[in-house]
Parts: sequence; C-alpha cells; structure tokens
Amino acid sequence: MGGAGRRRLAGVVVLLVLLSGCAESPRERPATGGTVRIAVNPWVGYEASAAVLGRLLKQELGYEVQKVKLNETQSWEGIEKGTVDVIIENWGREAEKKTYIEERKVAVSAGRNGNKGVIGWYVPQWMADKYPDITDWRQLNKYAHLFKTNKSGNFGQLLDGDASYVTNDEALVRNLHLNYKVVYAGSEKALINAAKLATERRTPLLMYFYEPQWLFTRLKLVKINLPPYAIGCDADPKRVACDYPPYLLDKIVSRRFADGGGRAYELVRNFTWTNDNQNAVADDMTNNGMSADQAARKWIEANRIVWKDWIPG
Repeated sequence: MGGAGRRRLAGVVVLLVLLSGCAESPRERPATGGTVRIAVNPWVGYEASAAVLGRLLKQELGYEVQKVKLNETQSWEGIEKGTVDVIIENWGREAEKKTYIEERKVAVSAGRNGNKGVIGWYVPQWMADKYPDITDWRQLNKYAHLFKTNKSGNFGQLLDGDASYVTNDEALVRNLHLNYKVVYAGSEKALINAAKLATERRTPLLMYFYEPQWLFTRLKLVKINLPPYAIGCDADPKRVACDYPPYLLDKIVSRRFADGGGRAYELVRNFTWTNDNQNAVADDMTNNGMSADQAARKWIEANRIVWKDWIPG
C-alpha cells in the first residue's frame, strides 16, 4: 500500500475511534444505577403507587430504591433536606408548593399521577337508607345525638384519620355551626375498621374519608353533600365553609432529582395510572395477604400494556 493509502486508512481509523469515544461518552449515555428515595405517606393507596414505581425502577432500569416513611409535611421537608427525591401522590398542598417550589425553588412538579382524589364526609349505606335526608349537611344537627361517643361528649362525633392528613373539618364544623366534635382515629386503618364495624353492626358513624381507596370495592359508603366547592372558598383555612375541591393528584420531585435523575426521573414523570389500578394493588396488600412488593409484582406482570410506555427508551 502506498503512502497516500496508508494515510487515508489511518484517517479512517482515527475517525472511527473518535466516533466510538463519542458513543461511549457518559454525557451521551442515559443515566442508570444510583438510588432513588421515595417518600411513603401513611395510607395504603400511596404505598401501592410507591411499590409499583419502586419495583419498576429496580426491575427495568437497575436503580436501588429507598422508601422513606414520612407524613405529608415531612415529605416536603425531606425534599429540601435532600433525604427525599420523589413524592408520588400529592394532595393539593398549595402552601407547600408556594414555599418549596415558588419561593425556595428546591422542588418541582413532575405532572399528574392519574389518580382522581375525593375527600369528604361519609356515612354507611344503611344510615342513608334509614335517614334519607342525612346526606344533606343542613340536617346533620338533627341527627347529632346518634353520633355521640365518649370522646365527643355532648356533641356528635366526626371521625377523622391521621391528624397530618389534608383536612378542613374543624373549621367546617365551626363555620357551618354543626353540633359535632372532630375526633382523630389516628390512622387510615382505624378509619377502615370503624367503617367495617358500623356496616356490620349497623352502628352510627360519620367519618372523613377519601378516594381512591380499596374499601369502596368492599362496602358501600354514602357521601354527605356539604356546601358546594367554588374556587377560592377554601383560601382562608380558618373560614372554610365549603366542600373539599376535586383533586387531580400530582407528583413532586426535588429539583436536584429533576436535573440529574436521568432515566429514573423520566420514569417518575411518565408514571400515570387510574384509581382502579391503585385500588387493585392496595386491595391485594390489605386483604389478600400480599406484601407491597408481591402485590406490585402481580400487577406489573398482568398490566404490561399499561406501564410499558412509562419506561424511557
């Protein structure tokens, strides 16, 4: 081969090496590996979402997942402290959004998660059948005596869950001039047990509750018609006198994770499923003896058509 040919061959080799180096450049490769820290708030629907997301992060993308059990307020604080990357189910929390997203700029929205949230007051179906007007909030004082307990004294009891949940109930009772006292059951499990007992034993119960929730697939609860929600009617927490707004639940991530989370962040951003999807996993966790990971694996195996498009290319 002549000198010119050797020079041309050498040039081709150099070009191929350069192109190969570009293809292998860390900057161009999708990020893989690392640890994703997911806040887990204290209700089973949230745990179901975190279980499915966590398993997909491990199974499909090779990330380690750390689940951090926190209430809603602590989860936002964890984003600022650097101990939380993802809140997978956020219920409004406009004050926290203002503080951590707009002012401190340590968090960002990663879009809706597909769940439609409803918060309200409920009674067992048998009560609505026996007292047809009980679902009108203006008639609740007439029935307050039915709901008296040792904890509510001379007032009817309105049973709430964990005190950290989103709730306007104390203000609603006060501003609607209702003869009721809010009593905190302390957990979602306690609310569910109360609903089961009230249904089975036909005992009176007025309770704070919400959807999505697997319990609605097992027994019937009827929602109380509070004064209709209108935009801004809950702007002042002390003066609230209207129903809860409809919630299009969203995902919150740390700005650090949004900027450097690579394919993990893309999966979180793409994650979106229905109330029925969540309820199926939560029901298996609660009633069918499955761990969160077992229930997530069952759902993932049966629903590839749902989640395959969440996985980044």
